[in-house]
Amino acid sequence: MKKELIVVGDRVLIKPDDEQEKTNAGLYLPQGVAQREKIQSGKVVKTGPGIPMPDPQSIEEEPWKSTSKKDIRYMPLQAKEGDHAIFLRSSAVEIEFEGISYLIVPHSAILVLVRDKINYVIKEIISEEEE
Repeated sequence: MKKELIVVGDRVLIKPDDEQEKTNAGLYLPQGVAQREKIQSGKVVKTGPGIPMPDPQSIEEEPWKSTSKKDIRYMPLQAKEGDHAIFLRSSAVEIEFEGISYLIVPHSAILVLVRDKINYVIKEIISEEEE
């Protein structure tokens, strides 16, 4: 049975870059040095739906009086699948899924996103055609 990871809220699933064992000057680093770095980078594998936003029409309603389940609205995240993210290591939570290590990072801990413009435009065109 195939399992799927579902990222919740404003979190981003990142596959971390391989740790460097050797510096540019040729020095070999002991194990664990990269884990003590304050920032880390990796490829965005999956993103959550975004930050939940209240429905402006339901502000006057009391939440416990609501009998119908309304669609939840989300403010989308800036991070997209395929982006390269540089983020704060201290905010990341490490998990292992099907033998692969991933990091779950809150969107607020991402400092910079590097996006391949050509691939982004192609994905946008494909998603517009599907709608």
